[in-house]
Amino acid sequence: MEVKGFFNKKRILFISLFAVISFAAYRVNFSPLLGTENQAFTFFQFFGPTPGIFLGPIAGAISVLAAQVANFFLLGKEFNLINIVRLAPMAFAAVYFGAKRKRLASIVPLICIAAFVMHPVGRTAWFYSLFWVIPLIASMFKKNLFAKALGSTFTAHAVGATAFIYAVPTTPQLWVLLIPITLVERFFFASGISLSFIAFNSVLSLVEHRLPSGLLNIDKRYVIGRAQA
Repeated sequence: MEVKGFFNKKRILFISLFAVISFAAYRVNFSPLLGTENQAFTFFQFFGPTPGIFLGPIAGAISVLAAQVANFFLLGKEFNLINIVRLAPMAFAAVYFGAKRKRLASIVPLICIAAFVMHPVGRTAWFYSLFWVIPLIASMFKKNLFAKALGSTFTAHAVGATAFIYAVPTTPQLWVLLIPITLVERFFFASGISLSFIAFNSVLSLVEHRLPSGLLNIDKRYVIGRAQA
């Protein structure tokens, strides 16, 4: 009964709406993914986690996965390990971004740290996994938008990088090379996630009064110009 009530028509509509927006963002490349061929980060990195707050972590993750699966089939991507695993990072980012108990959501980065250093290459480049302490620290500042965005994008990074080291042959030198690139990219991604949230939060606040209570989570602190007034 609870499941049926949760997936009502309006919630499904908004899950679909965010999935469409995510899909559109997925189509615009931001930067190439080092160490792979024909793979790139997209503007989906700036938007992907935000449904986790508006819809809640579970519905947000479903919305993100729907967009990625649609993109997967539309592009006719090959069913290989790396392509399938790449569906997971942003779903976990959406869960982290939307979770009220951030410390519970931080279990994923901890698992990734352990898995990374267990790998022969990761054991040599263990210091790279220290990036994933960031979601743990960010969980202490759960009311700060940028901290949540930073924890979210590094959660996605933890899942993606851990899967990558097991799926693709790498060297310790590659992970050393990635350190400054990761710092710059994740700062931009966290900034983009924050701005995306503020923009959509402000727009959705305009229609909040027409929606059932509790359908969307609007944060009144981040409404541009107090548009809801």
